[in-house]
Amino acid sequence: MAKTNTKKKIKTKAKTKVKAEKTIDSLLNDSKDSTKVFPNCPIETLLMLLDGKWKVFIVRDLLGGKKRFGELKKATGASQKSLTTNLREMEEDGLIERKVYAQIPPKVEYSLTDIGYSLAPVLDAMAGWGLDYKEYCELKNKLKENKGLD
Repeated sequence: MAKTNTKKKIKTKAKTKVKAEKTIDSLLNDSKDSTKVFPNCPIETLLMLLDGKWKVFIVRDLLGGKKRFGELKKATGASQKSLTTNLREMEEDGLIERKVYAQIPPKVEYSLTDIGYSLAPVLDAMAGWGLDYKEYCELKNKLKENKGLD
């Protein structure tokens, strides 16, 4: 039984290595990424990738799994043009994948790539900060109201 588990581990490691090599090859052969210039500051890099009104919301909604265009449009409230533009930019940046199914009517699904999923802790931190800030503002308003009652 130990040999079977060892063989499975070796096969899994081999598959992972092949997948990683394919990913590296595709990145090296992708001419789109080679022209992008990144700022020195890593925070600026993040903001550059998630610029605009809709990209953070797109990532938020795709963290839950694959979504079709109409689902993303409804969830984000973005216009068709804005959503299309943002999805294309995010696909070029490697944050999302677009899968087209050969059927009629055409079906397209969007999902996060591994690097896209790595944004989850960033969005969690943003959500936590947002909740803390709302609480701060509510407490500040209550203090103002209490001062006005005196």
